[in-house]
Amino acid sequence: MLKFTHATAVAAACLMALPAFADEGVSDTTVQFAQVAALDGPAAALGLGMQQGIQAAFEEVNRAGGIHGRQLQLESMDDGYEPSRSIDAVNSVIESNDYLALIGPVGTPTTKATQPLATDAAMPMIGPFTGAGFLRDPSLTNVLNVRATYDAETAAWIDHLVDDLGLTNIAILYQDDGFGRVGLSGVTKALDARGMSLSAEGTYTRNTVAVKSALLEIRKAKPEAVVMVGAYKPLAEFIKLSRKMKMDATFVTISFVGSKALAEELGPDGEGVIISQVVPQPWDTSLPVVAEYQAALTAVDANAEPGFVSLEGYLTGRVAIEALRNAGAELTRDSYMNALSQIGTVDLGGFSLSYGPGDNQGSDSVFLTRIGTDGTFEAVAPSS
Repeated sequence: MLKFTHATAVAAACLMALPAFADEGVSDTTVQFAQVAALDGPAAALGLGMQQGIQAAFEEVNRAGGIHGRQLQLESMDDGYEPSRSIDAVNSVIESNDYLALIGPVGTPTTKATQPLATDAAMPMIGPFTGAGFLRDPSLTNVLNVRATYDAETAAWIDHLVDDLGLTNIAILYQDDGFGRVGLSGVTKALDARGMSLSAEGTYTRNTVAVKSALLEIRKAKPEAVVMVGAYKPLAEFIKLSRKMKMDATFVTISFVGSKALAEELGPDGEGVIISQVVPQPWDTSLPVVAEYQAALTAVDANAEPGFVSLEGYLTGRVAIEALRNAGAELTRDSYMNALSQIGTVDLGGFSLSYGPGDNQGSDSVFLTRIGTDGTFEAVAPSS
C-alpha cells in the first residue's frame, strides 16, 4: 500500500507546476529551442551575440502572445568552440527529446562535427553562424542557413583589394582548421580567376592567440594587404603586433570575427581594418527590420548595444518564428521541418531571404565595412 507523506505531496505539486513537455520540446503553452555555441573563450562574443539576438526575437513575439498560443523558449549550452564539446551537447539535446530544433550554432569545425548528428536525427538546424559551403548541400533538408557563404565574402575582399585598390601583393592569416581552410580556398579561387596567387600564408591554432610565428612568416613578403580568417582575439593580437613591427598593410577579415568584439579588442589599432558583413548596418534604422531589432533588443536589455552578431541572431530568430507560424497549431518536429522546407521568400522589412527547392540559403548579400577612428563602422563603397 502506498503512503503519501507531506514531502511526496509537495514533490507531486511541483511536478504538476512544471511545463508538461510533450515529445520534441512542444507543450500546450511552450516551444523550446536549443542553442549549442561558444559562450566562453576566444569566440564567446559570437555565441553570446547570437543568443542575445535570438532571445530578442523570441521575447518580441512572446509579448504579443506567442505563436499559436505558445511561448518561445531558448536554452543555450556552451561548447567553447570545440567540436568534441559540441558533439556531447548536441547528442544530449537529441537524446533528451526536449527541444524542437537547434538554432544559432557557431563555427565551422563545430557544425561540421554536429550537423551529421542533427541530420541523422531529423533535428532542424536553423541559422548556423558560419558560411561554410558544406552546410549549403541541397541534400541537407534539416539545415536552414540565413547568411551568405564565406566564398561570397572572400570574393568581395578580392574585388575590393584588387579591382578597387589595385593591390597585387596579398597574404593570408588563417585559423588552422576547417574554418580557416574554407576561407583560404575562397581567397585562392578569387585570386586564381585573376591569374594571381598569395604572396605568403600563416596559420595559428584554434582557441589560442599564438600568432607571432605566422606574422614573422607573412612579414617577409612585405604584403600590401593581409586577409584574415579567424576569431577576434587572435586576429586582434596579430594586428597589434603587426602595427608594432611597422608592417604597413591593409587588414581585411571576415564576418565570423565578431566586428564589435574585434574593434573593442583593438582600440586605436583598429582604425582602417576592413570587415565583410552578411547583415545590414545594425544602426541603420531606415530599414524597418533594423528599427524592430533595436526596439526588441532594448526591451530585453535596456543597456544592450546593437551589433552585427546580435542582428544576425535576431534575423535567425525571425526566420524560426515565421516557420512556426506556417507549421500551424498542431506543432510537431515533422510539421516544423515541412514548414522550414516550404518557407519560400521572407521579407523581414528591408532585408529579404529567399529559399526554394535545393536552396537552403536565404541571403547572398555581403557588405564591406571599415573601422573608423572612434571604433565605429562605416560602409566601404562596392566595386563598380
